[in-house]
Amino acid sequence: MNAHASSLPRRQSYLDVYLRVLSALMLRDMRSRFGGTYWGYLVQVLWPCAHLAIIVGAMKFRGLRSPMGDDTMVFVASGALPALAFQYISREVMKGYLVHKPLTYFPQVKRFDTVVARVLVEIVSSFMGVMLVCGVLLCFGSDPVPADLMMAISGYLAAIGLGIGIGTINVGICSVFPGWALGYILVTLTVYLTSGVYFMACYMPDEIYYYMKWNPITQLIEWVRLGYDPTIPVQVDYLYLFGWIFGSLTVGLLMERYVVRAQQ
Repeated sequence: MNAHASSLPRRQSYLDVYLRVLSALMLRDMRSRFGGTYWGYLVQVLWPCAHLAIIVGAMKFRGLRSPMGDDTMVFVASGALPALAFQYISREVMKGYLVHKPLTYFPQVKRFDTVVARVLVEIVSSFMGVMLVCGVLLCFGSDPVPADLMMAISGYLAAIGLGIGIGTINVGICSVFPGWALGYILVTLTVYLTSGVYFMACYMPDEIYYYMKWNPITQLIEWVRLGYDPTIPVQVDYLYLFGWIFGSLTVGLLMERYVVRAQQ
């Protein structure tokens, strides 16, 4: 009896099944980008470098100088990286839910699992993009290391946190109005262009700067840039930003509980 029992396959625990589901969803995420191969995932990781090259090239062509320090590449990277981290995560979490929705007919796959898997993939992609950009900056003779490393890293992590919070809200909206996936592209484009990625928001007229400060992405960019130049005349409202991060995450989780699950 004991010999027979020992020969039976071990029953997998709930955690084992859950981790296997997450890993399968993450691999599917990576293969579903740009043509259905892992090379497509590499294209997404390389996109921040291409983005940086385009913007720096445009500034050089127009003869614009960096308003923060003497390095245009570092100035653009310090604004673009946190803004893109927020933009990609908040958008891709929603797209991941839509792409993997048919898989939720399997009992092992829950809709929230698709959100968790896409969040993990996007976090890894974000840090890979940062390391790649830093390598490119070093190759061109720029110093990507901030004066206050913890300040810059904490600002970037806050951008990721806000992207996760807004992404979960987008999932709730998309579960009811799938067309929001297209509408949100216009929202992120508007926010990106008006957040101070290519200029210093603090040097705008006070009347304009006052309203720009209500945009959390503007303050996240200033948070990261404080790590590179602590002398810039900005004051980040950390309480306001953490309110956005934890408030959006709370609303998103409530929507997942009472809106997304109601659609099942």
